[in-house]
Amino acid sequence: MSFDTVIDRRGTKSSKWDRMEALYGVSPDDGIAMWVADMDFAPPQCVQDAVSAMQDHGVYGYMGDFSAYNAAIAWWMQHRHGWAIEADWIFTTHGLVNGTSMCVDTFTKPGDGVVLFTPVYHAFAKVIRANDREVVEMELVNDDGRLTMDFEAYDAAMTGNETMVVLCSPHNPGGRVWTREELQGVADFAKRHDLILVSDEIHHDLVFGGATHTVMPLVDSTLTDRLVMMTASTKTFNIAGSHSGNVIIEDPALRAKFTKRMMALGISPNSFGVEMATAAYSPEGAEWVDDMVAYLEENRRIFDAGINAIPGLKSMELEATYLAWVDFSGTGMGRDEFTDRVQTTAKIAVNHGPTFGKGGDDFLRFNIAAPRSVIEDAVARMQAAFGDLQ
Repeated sequence: MSFDTVIDRRGTKSSKWDRMEALYGVSPDDGIAMWVADMDFAPPQCVQDAVSAMQDHGVYGYMGDFSAYNAAIAWWMQHRHGWAIEADWIFTTHGLVNGTSMCVDTFTKPGDGVVLFTPVYHAFAKVIRANDREVVEMELVNDDGRLTMDFEAYDAAMTGNETMVVLCSPHNPGGRVWTREELQGVADFAKRHDLILVSDEIHHDLVFGGATHTVMPLVDSTLTDRLVMMTASTKTFNIAGSHSGNVIIEDPALRAKFTKRMMALGISPNSFGVEMATAAYSPEGAEWVDDMVAYLEENRRIFDAGINAIPGLKSMELEATYLAWVDFSGTGMGRDEFTDRVQTTAKIAVNHGPTFGKGGDDFLRFNIAAPRSVIEDAVARMQAAFGDLQ
């Protein structure tokens, strides 16, 4: 199926399309959903075939053999990221929001501080607070439209109550692919302050030309005793509804703690998620990802060119992800006004910047993982909604 094919997701219990009117006042009848971070593309045929094979068999009992699944994960990490892992390092959680919550629950205690580099994916703060831990926001520096880190400032802000840092790599919503030097800075920061480092790399397959993602274990070999990796097939292949993610832990002591907590909570994988991930992490899946990223790269070009042509608006250059982070500060408008123009006039449902923490007030996040015609329509709507600035 072509990425240009428009698939009508309305009325399918889609969070992205069927909840946008209640949350943002944008009707799915004539609006565009550009908020929830899933794609409006069908996954590759190999994934569809795996689900069809389960249906054809017709029995959906307990699954007991995860060897092919673990081998597929190991193959993907080695083939796509140069990272060699062992099967017994892999834990499967119900997605990476669940994985993050599990890490917070396992490796910190109530009242501990958990560091986030903000603005960052909003679910991190939600699960940290729900676990009765303190969210410690270290604001990223907006260096002329590019997010960077200031470790001198972060060191000065630490109180000693912090026990964990969660890194989003590549970064959502800023689209940064952190350089090896920046990642080493994070590693050093974690070691200086004796923090468990949770590296959420769910977007690591969605990297555009000119940028190179480095998985955290390849950055610093001395990190092993404090490093927890999180990866998933769900964002890459648009199968988030399978609620499947992997927490990968090399260190035996950390692994033993996580094993005990998983057993205490009775968490085990969903067979549909296992079969879809196994099929996706394959040569056929890899070919689909390459084609999809190339398609997204052209979507990015069209979206950025159209948005940046509007005086006062600036779309932060994406190095990875399909989530455009648009700065409205140059319009001189308050947040309510520019948000209303996007949602009421342009009829586009988007994520509001403040939900991502400090540094997000002047921003909205747009999902560009949609057929080209939808992106072109969104750009035209935005140019019309802010036409008085032309």
